[in-house]
Amino acid sequence: MRTGTNYICGIDEAGRGPLAGPVVVASVIMPKDSMIEGVNDSKKISEKKRERVYEEIINTAISYSVGIIDETKIDEINILQATKLGLTNSIKELKVVPDIILVDALTHINTCNIPYRSIIKGDATSYSIAAASIIAKVTRDRIMQGYNEVYPEYGFGKHKGYGTASHIAAIKEYGLCPIHRRSFTKNFI
Repeated sequence: MRTGTNYICGIDEAGRGPLAGPVVVASVIMPKDSMIEGVNDSKKISEKKRERVYEEIINTAISYSVGIIDETKIDEINILQATKLGLTNSIKELKVVPDIILVDALTHINTCNIPYRSIIKGDATSYSIAAASIIAKVTRDRIMQGYNEVYPEYGFGKHKGYGTASHIAAIKEYGLCPIHRRSFTKNFI
């Protein structure tokens, strides 16, 4: 029987606000002595640096996983419930059961009976949450880059599905594509 907190799992998401694509929730357990330079809130580091740090994180992590909830499910259950579902799914996929979970701002979540602490702005204050934020962001950005190949007229490679002026203009010109969140875009069509 383990005592203390040997395995701390950080959890964060990417993609709650966009008009298109999935929400991605990442869970990561880093070694206690790990301190990868550059790990910070994914929104505060450049795309190039995120990609480099992402590789270091996944190669160093004791365990990591992602829960990906697509736009259809988001429209069906709402973005908050979809994020919570992605969180639970990502916990279930971990190869190691953590002693505690640190999560960025979410409460009333199913952590599979693992104790958790919700930390406001956790991606800026917790190393493990920041590592999860990078995994979630890079994973989602790669998914959206793939969609850019399928639907180039929308510019997903640039704005990743967020509601930029160019994205909204593309929706008005071309209508919605299959990856648009209908519950997020009803004001634009």
